Amino acid sequence: MLLSVAWNSLLSRKKTVVLTLLSLCVSTMVLISVEHIRLQAKESFNRTISSVDLIVGAPSGQLNMLLYSIFRMGNPTNNIKYESFLMLQQHEVVEWAIPLSLGDSHRGFRVMGTNGSYFTHYKYGNNQNLRFKEGREFDGLFDAVIGADVAKTLGYQVNDKIVIAHGIGSTSFTHHEQAPFVVSGILLPTGSPVDKTVHISLEAIEAVHLPPSTIQTVLNNPKNAALRPESITSVMLGLTNKFAIFRMQRELNNYSNDRLMAILPGVAMAELWSLMSTVENLLRAIAALVLISSLFGLATMLLASMNERQGEIAVLRVLGAGPFTLLLLILFESLILICISIAMAISGLKVMLVILDGWMVSEFGLFLSHNLLSSEIVSLIGLVILATMIVSLYPGIEAYKKALHMQLTGK
Repeated sequence: MLLSVAWNSLLSRKKTVVLTLLSLCVSTMVLISVEHIRLQAKESFNRTISSVDLIVGAPSGQLNMLLYSIFRMGNPTNNIKYESFLMLQQHEVVEWAIPLSLGDSHRGFRVMGTNGSYFTHYKYGNNQNLRFKEGREFDGLFDAVIGADVAKTLGYQVNDKIVIAHGIGSTSFTHHEQAPFVVSGILLPTGSPVDKTVHISLEAIEAVHLPPSTIQTVLNNPKNAALRPESITSVMLGLTNKFAIFRMQRELNNYSNDRLMAILPGVAMAELWSLMSTVENLLRAIAALVLISSLFGLATMLLASMNERQGEIAVLRVLGAGPFTLLLLILFESLILICISIAMAISGLKVMLVILDGWMVSEFGLFLSHNLLSSEIVSLIGLVILATMIVSLYPGIEAYKKALHMQLTGK
């Protein structure tokens, strides 16, 4: 009965209630969306690369190795021998190995040398494979596969010719014009650093650095050219047995024939994310302040309505409602408003996620789940309801005092 009375009381004050409800809905939506995006961004960040058990390179610190191997940022301090890659490829616990060779660029985008294993075993997001929008992976010596952002920004299509340059700057004075590449394929957007990468073969990396006279020989007979690299930047490994990861890491860190360092990408990702905790907490604080301001608005609305509700309170007193009943009435009104605003916020966010899902993946690499009722969000909703009840206590106590005063004075 008290809930019914609270509902009808809210309906009698539609204009102020609707405005308060909209304010609560917007602030609740901001709070839930910030928390959801924070949680999903962290997961999406950790899923920039999937199913890679170890990354092996020259000793340089795990964050530096993660940045240049996965995010194509910075430069390695040194390379590792190509023989080390062959050793890894043939190791008994290694299921697959992807070699990476960095150092060149194309109009501001990084060029990466690799082999066919990259397109077979590299995964991102929820263990999704790389897929082609058009074309195919590189086959000829001077074929190149470009990411979605490279194609979009530079307007490239399959069979277009590109010239790579030495170094990683957007402007370079050393271009390998004697060995132009042909775009053989364009990858679908992944929302990861793959989109901003030009992929060529390891042999091509070696070929473009040969003297011009030798380059011409290679161009005339690319299939028979022996272009085995002497060194590469790093190697991504997938192991046959996950329990062997730490044993393999220890073995590689103590490898005697080359200076190697093996890192766990998940651990390095977590360390990198922790560096952004200040920004993360700042966003949460701003969202919380927005909600608090709306809750104060709710309390103000309830207090302002006290004078208008003298007649309503008097009728309730005649019907036998005590001071505590009126306190509960105010709290129930607040509970109804916050529950409706939470339902509206979640429904609105679900619709927005469905509409903007593809855009957020392609533009920001955010793989946002449509499930807004994770344990963290449910806990947050509980805190919002509790905060609403606490803020509503003040107008509720005022109603309690008025009812008590009427009871004592008989007015």
